[in-house]
Amino acid sequence: MNKMTRWIIPVLLVGLLAGCGRGKPVLHLYNWADYIKPELIRQFEQEFSCRVVLDTFDSNEAMFARLRAGARGYDIIFPSSYMVQIMHQQDMLLPLDHSLLPNIEFLDPQYVAMSADPNLRHSIPYMLSNAGLAYRADRVDNVEYSWAMLGREDLRGRMTMLDDMRETIGAALKYLGFSLNTRNIEELEQARDQVIAWKKNLAKFENEQYKNGIASGEFLLVHGYNGDIMQVMEENEHVVYFVPQEGVSIALDEMVIPVGARQIELAHAFINFLHRPEVAAANTEYVFFLCPNVAAYELIDQELLNDPSINLAPEILALSEVIEDLGEDNALYSRIWDEIKAAP
Repeated sequence: MNKMTRWIIPVLLVGLLAGCGRGKPVLHLYNWADYIKPELIRQFEQEFSCRVVLDTFDSNEAMFARLRAGARGYDIIFPSSYMVQIMHQQDMLLPLDHSLLPNIEFLDPQYVAMSADPNLRHSIPYMLSNAGLAYRADRVDNVEYSWAMLGREDLRGRMTMLDDMRETIGAALKYLGFSLNTRNIEELEQARDQVIAWKKNLAKFENEQYKNGIASGEFLLVHGYNGDIMQVMEENEHVVYFVPQEGVSIALDEMVIPVGARQIELAHAFINFLHRPEVAAANTEYVFFLCPNVAAYELIDQELLNDPSINLAPEILALSEVIEDLGEDNALYSRIWDEIKAAP
């Protein structure tokens, strides 16, 4: 079974499992795709005599829009830290009961400090990721470990960037030497022009098919998340991921319990379960994103733990940033993004 099949079948199995065992409590998760080891879901179902139903989203904004449109019934959601801040400000999150979360003692304080909720009042860190570039080493020559690769006209029509306002504008801001959280309109307009210049070389903006596309050779260079690409690299030796030298975005994805959750105690149990050191280690080794759990680090394969795609080199980390919620200034990014999308 290849990795692409592996991504699909366990999710289907989880769905089938969710259809049986009537009478058991049901825990509803709303998570990114391919972002949890399916066997861990089955283990939790067995240990806690429950059913787990998994629904997925492909961007923070899409998830938020769905909730604001009235979607209900989720017990745990996995937003990025800046979106946690927005959701909290809009009274969408329940406070957490730390007495039900003893495993938070294992959280890595270095990454807790990056959170928009460092006191863990309404969110618990889940995974760390970064968004860089991947290419086909068998098809692309003269590679420069820089965002400048997106300007390669010889790769026109064979590249993609994330369909994500903050990630893609952020890539241009880092390339130009600016903060990816800038509020300076002149810097944002320069980033807009840079993305529009790159856009002429892109096949499209998108968040999911880049994984299959880089594996098949449909795309030769893609903007994507490190863990997603490393899953592809497990099965295709020609795919190479790198962190651009100008710096990248660092995403801290978190676990929250939304207002309206029905299984509050079971949701706490699941969050606590995912931070058992052995569970956190197994999850990291499956999804190739780093769970910030210090007790798990000793259990993770050390070659993986020391991979610079997961643990950024100090000089790259110094240039990288966590995406922040910018409050009213988010409107600046929305306007710039609309202009990018409207450009030919």
